[in-house]
Amino acid sequence: MARLLYSLCFYLAQPLVWLRLLMRGRRQPEYRRHVGERYGFYPAPPARPLLWLHAVSVGETRAAEPLIEALLAAHPRHALLLTHMTPTGRETGRIYAERHPGRVIQAYLPYDLPDAVARFLDRFRPEFGVFMETELWPNLVAAAKVRGLPLALVNARLSEKSRRGYRRFAALVAPAFAALDLVAAQTADDAERLASVGARAPQVTGNLKFDVTPDPAKLAHGANWRAEIGGRPVWLAASTRDGEEALILDALARIALPNLLLILVPRHPQRFDEVAALAAGRGLALKRRSLEEFPDAGTRVWLGDSMGEMASYYAAADLALIGGSLLPFGGQNLIEAAACGCPVVVGPHTFNFAQAADDAAACGAARRIAGVGELAGAVADILAHPELRANMQERALAFSRAHQGATARTMDLLTALTARAAR
Repeated sequence: MARLLYSLCFYLAQPLVWLRLLMRGRRQPEYRRHVGERYGFYPAPPARPLLWLHAVSVGETRAAEPLIEALLAAHPRHALLLTHMTPTGRETGRIYAERHPGRVIQAYLPYDLPDAVARFLDRFRPEFGVFMETELWPNLVAAAKVRGLPLALVNARLSEKSRRGYRRFAALVAPAFAALDLVAAQTADDAERLASVGARAPQVTGNLKFDVTPDPAKLAHGANWRAEIGGRPVWLAASTRDGEEALILDALARIALPNLLLILVPRHPQRFDEVAALAAGRGLALKRRSLEEFPDAGTRVWLGDSMGEMASYYAAADLALIGGSLLPFGGQNLIEAAACGCPVVVGPHTFNFAQAADDAAACGAARRIAGVGELAGAVADILAHPELRANMQERALAFSRAHQGATARTMDLLTALTARAAR
């Protein structure tokens, strides 16, 4: 009954869904493309047998890289269907399709409408499905179970805030979690929270993002940027969210370091122009990466309005602030920064990646601040003390190496799952 009411509400909400697509499409035209896929209409799939992995957006798609490579290596006769919900996720995943032509195909996951998910599953007929991190769609899970399709939720995480939200809809959510054949959680706390909302016997495998190796070419690109910038101190604000950029620019004005350069990289591409206007409104000389503009001696802000270059930005920076942590967005992930050997500052709001942020702060790879009032002082202190910065860099690399191995543990569980399904 709960799923029936959910489906009815979803159908009635479709005019609002179309309006949302139209509005978002005005800022990101990609939202107006492949609309049929969102309702389960797709081109013919390849002749190969299919595996299916769903990564909703950019972060999940990047985290999936080692698992994608491991799945393709373990199943050489298969192709991999990689699904997303956002255009930026799809664009991020294009690198895998280009790296493995004919073996990685991309599509949007349909909306969780019974007819749409039925068309999706009947069209592709994957041998098993893997969801990344927190994605769970009740109708899709139910339709998969009717077809005998094994499903796994891997790299799974669930914040306390999300647990409270799921518990309000337990009649809908709990059966979907219980229907999953495998749940592989990032941490023991995630496993406990997932079990409390219905997941059966979740296992702890660690975070796949620790196994993502930064592209050496992008690291070399960032090192070249660093050499061209010269001896100026460089502060990176990575994956910032709405409202944070103004706070960061205000903090920049309070830092008394000569020639300090801020590299500002907003999380969402549709906000690039808005953030550029914020800097211009403060009279700050700005260059834009998308226009192939490189910072000169008078540049105060270099806007990182490009996609897929975060490793290069980390390699060029002396210190990074992790976006989403100054305001209550839950924080973006600091693991990529650590893998690049970039010391980080995180704000008080890190509930999306609480364990990683706590561990990094505990081992000295990151510094946590209590609020935006401490931001300017923390940045100035770290940038003014090279020996402190070098120590944080060493600890960041050690922190990254110490937490690797989640891919192998996850693959062991997936292999056992597929063996059981075959029997």
